[in-house]
Amino acid sequence: MIIVAIDEIDINKITAILENLDPKKCMIKIGSVSFNYLGHQIIHYVAEKGFDIFLDLKLHDIPNTVKKSIEGLTSLPILMLTIHISGGKNMMLAAMEAVSNSKIKIFGVTALTSLSDTDTNKIYQRTATEQVNAMLDIAEESKIDGVVCSPHELDLVTTRGSLLSITPGIRMSDSNDDQTRVMGPKEAIGLGANYLVIGRPITGAKDISEALNTIYQSIN
Repeated sequence: MIIVAIDEIDINKITAILENLDPKKCMIKIGSVSFNYLGHQIIHYVAEKGFDIFLDLKLHDIPNTVKKSIEGLTSLPILMLTIHISGGKNMMLAAMEAVSNSKIKIFGVTALTSLSDTDTNKIYQRTATEQVNAMLDIAEESKIDGVVCSPHELDLVTTRGSLLSITPGIRMSDSNDDQTRVMGPKEAIGLGANYLVIGRPITGAKDISEALNTIYQSIN
């Protein structure tokens, strides 16, 4: 499944993007950029357009704060929500408790796709792969629904069997941006990705509808 990432604060730009997308071919990711500016309004607006929604806020705080934050979101028409696995097992258990009476799935962020091995060695004193593996251990213990990982760590997730995967860092060709661990969509699906997050290659295309259709056909 393709998840189109929309990181806009202008509702007119968001409308223009949505009008060129097909809710039968993609979900929509609303991240902190749009949510912090437009709030609950943007969630309801996208849902009214017929799209399933992935709310990507990457919550990371003490367990009680995360639980209360999520409880404040469960009335929204969203299907998936992100937290940081590095917040710890108790935080993830609190997150799962918060969504227990809803249909919302909790996905844990392993390591941001903007981080290189140089970065993770400085921050965590281990490679990105080692960091992801450590986070997967905690994710399984906490029994969250899935994880967010770069396409280069998909094999680590698929061997676990119990976790769904959301994969950002999807690019159609070499790109010069803030993502470092990237891969093409067809290759990522071949490695077992359940959801592909694709932003700029679709939303920044001259023909948004054609860009989505091209990717959709390449993985189906």
